[in-house]
Amino acid sequence: MILHPGILALLIGSGIVLVMLLVAGWTGLRIIRRWDADSTSEAQLRMERRTYLVSTLSAYALGFEVVSLFLFVFTVDDIHGLFVGAMCATGSLNAHSGGWWVLLVKLLIVVAAPVWMAFNRLDQRAGDFPIVRAKYVGLLALVPLVIADLVLELHYFGGLEPKVITSCCGALFSDASHSVAGEMAGLPVPEMMWLFYVTLAAFVLEAAIGLWRGWAAPRAALSVLAPVLLVVSLAAIVSFVSLYIYELPTHHCPFDVFQGGYSYVGYPLYASLFAAVYYGLLPGLSLPLRRIPSLQGMVLAADRRWLGRSMVSVVLFTAMASWPIVFGGLSLMGY
Repeated sequence: MILHPGILALLIGSGIVLVMLLVAGWTGLRIIRRWDADSTSEAQLRMERRTYLVSTLSAYALGFEVVSLFLFVFTVDDIHGLFVGAMCATGSLNAHSGGWWVLLVKLLIVVAAPVWMAFNRLDQRAGDFPIVRAKYVGLLALVPLVIADLVLELHYFGGLEPKVITSCCGALFSDASHSVAGEMAGLPVPEMMWLFYVTLAAFVLEAAIGLWRGWAAPRAALSVLAPVLLVVSLAAIVSFVSLYIYELPTHHCPFDVFQGGYSYVGYPLYASLFAAVYYGLLPGLSLPLRRIPSLQGMVLAADRRWLGRSMVSVVLFTAMASWPIVFGGLSLMGY
């Protein structure tokens, strides 16, 4: 195993997070089976006190898992110099078969964990824990992802061998590559631009309607659009956004944007995208909570914050993605 500070931080952090979530999951199983909000027994009081502590620790643990996605990308980019043929994170990920699986699992956690954290915050603030059972069912569903994350990290980092010959972004993200990455790189630019900006406009429109009116329909539509926005945006970054950032018509890599040569623009670019998806999911997913009296007021107040933040995030993402297209030196459209 390569003894890199980022690798050690990821493995130790993921191990601590897993232990914390296993303890929380055990508490959650007891709560799912024995919780009785109307009881004043000593056992019920102990569970109520314990759920405050366990839920808070779980939120911090999942918060690390979210941050670890960017730490993982930084680490695999930082160690690419150890592998022959690697020029960025793509080469490091291709150096061992487990790298891409780690990235996929971390993406799933980044989407799911913040949603749990938001609902946990509402449940704790309500005082009567109205969704405590559902909350712990959701936490138990996240535990296998965290286990998979640690196991895959150990498999990937443990299998890396310095000086191994690997392929990098020029081979993977190319029209000639018979892979998902190659298909994304080969998507036609004009059509992808239309799809990208139409999706962004639809997202902003639904969020604006939600802020203007309290209707459920735009909120539900926004929650459906959020994962669509994520997929379309990732495809757009590979298809054409990266070309304008690098000002090279054949360079489709989605990871070089994390390097200093491009002002580390990848970090705010992807962070704003994930924030838009996260805040876009919450208004629709929280609609059933409006029927719970102790949560109704808090959900309505949080709903407007989520809608506003989703709009701000998607506007920031659009601005960063569009800046090199409008003001850069590359033209792919013939004008």
